[in-house]
Amino acid sequence: MRVQQGKKATRSFGLALESGRFDKGALRRFGKDEDGSLLIFGVYIFVLILMIGGIGIDLMRFERDRAELQYTLDRAVLAAADMEQQLDPQAVVQDYFDKADLGGYLGGVAVTEGTGFRRVSANAESNVLTQFMHMTGVDTLRAPAIGTAEESIDNLEISMVLDISGSMNTGTRLEDLKVATHNFINSVFSNGNSDEISMSIVPFATQVNVGKSLLDKYTTTQEHQYSHCVDFVADEFKKTDLSRVVEMDRTAHFDPFTSTTNPIEIPVCPVRSNSAIVPLSNKPADLHAYVDDMTAQGNTSIDIGMKWGTVLLDPSTRSVVSDLIADGIVDPAFEGRPNDYNSGRILKVIVLMSDGENTNQYMLNPSLREGISDVWYNAEANKYTVYKSNGNPNYWWPHIRAFKDHPYGNELPGQPAETGTAVRLTYPELFNRVSLLWNVYNNYTYNGNSYGDWYQAAFSFLNGTAKDQFTKQMCGAAKDEGIIIFAVSLEAPKRGVRVLKDCASSDAHFFDVESNEINDAFNAIATSIRKLRLTQ
Repeated sequence: MRVQQGKKATRSFGLALESGRFDKGALRRFGKDEDGSLLIFGVYIFVLILMIGGIGIDLMRFERDRAELQYTLDRAVLAAADMEQQLDPQAVVQDYFDKADLGGYLGGVAVTEGTGFRRVSANAESNVLTQFMHMTGVDTLRAPAIGTAEESIDNLEISMVLDISGSMNTGTRLEDLKVATHNFINSVFSNGNSDEISMSIVPFATQVNVGKSLLDKYTTTQEHQYSHCVDFVADEFKKTDLSRVVEMDRTAHFDPFTSTTNPIEIPVCPVRSNSAIVPLSNKPADLHAYVDDMTAQGNTSIDIGMKWGTVLLDPSTRSVVSDLIADGIVDPAFEGRPNDYNSGRILKVIVLMSDGENTNQYMLNPSLREGISDVWYNAEANKYTVYKSNGNPNYWWPHIRAFKDHPYGNELPGQPAETGTAVRLTYPELFNRVSLLWNVYNNYTYNGNSYGDWYQAAFSFLNGTAKDQFTKQMCGAAKDEGIIIFAVSLEAPKRGVRVLKDCASSDAHFFDVESNEINDAFNAIATSIRKLRLTQ
């Protein structure tokens, strides 16, 4: 009925036009007629929905292709930037794209290399043909991909804590350690800016020879200047810093090991060439020369090595480093080091190596650390005299095994002239000349209990079990501050292996190797350090 009415209105409007008569009522009726409009609107909406859905499909295809292109590019530049691989970086990127059947889409590849870094940038582009959007005039969608990867070793602080105890003379251990250390130095400095990489070497045996220039920056007792070690109190192993103003006991200079040595051969605190700490160096040539001349002797104190290795990474040492820079010992580039813990692009690493386990650490008894001894020495005649307070006469001449009324060389008026002049020695002077056992067997020969009085009662010691606990505490304190610890056991006994494994940052940071495998272990550590730089 409504359709018929609409036809009538249209016909009336048409007749009015044909007759020349303008019927305003017919015009109004025509304008209000809505028959058939919903059908047209529905068709329009349906076409619109199809178009939007098609655009969505085109966009999904576009995003799929773009994501695949970007993923391939990201993998390619990361592989090309790896300084471990020896292939041409551009060829590496191209190979990744070829294997993904995307070789035709790769654009430019830019490689920038320098001391300590490699940066690879690349771009790619594909054009996705549209299936629906072309109806709107868009025939293709451009899918670009761009990426940059860089590998570098910057802001790196390393302490090499190396065992130079007597057991390192077994087989080829020491020589194998030297080769491994040389290669490690080359690997680290060939891939890093020397102004941003500092390496300290901390050799340890019975003690750690800090070296005069470094130890002078701290407050220590001053009984002697023959050697430069300190005896840490137990609490020092619970923290990573070291005060410059709190007085520490200087290790007494004496030899408890040898029996026939005059002067002493194996002092508790090493004094031999290349046994002192090398603080914060960026000069590979100097480090190589130092390693070449390392020798092995003495007991094993992993705990003391770890203490000094950690101190050289601790921010509390910054003022010490500044003083060493002023002395010309450390490069001015290291002003402000050690950096703060967890301060961004800073990696602090300890490489700890030992072939043994903690053994006895000897300390001279306080009564013998300083003051005047009972021993006189005549340098010109090379003869000793021992004073015996309750003797009559009082002076024992060991070279003739007899008591006299004066030290040899200090004859009384009217007596025959003797060669040279005797000088009474301080305890530090005495024990710088003779080992404890030599003193027993050669000077105190009048005393039937000289071994008990002058050897057994002359020193005390910390045993290995106590030092294992100190090592555990020191390693724990270092790890708590974010220091990465790699530990290498070189044919160590079981107890040593346990201590070193516990010290390492994780099982993956621990290496238990034979002598001919230590180079592989150090190479693996150098590689790990490079990878850590990428993730910090």
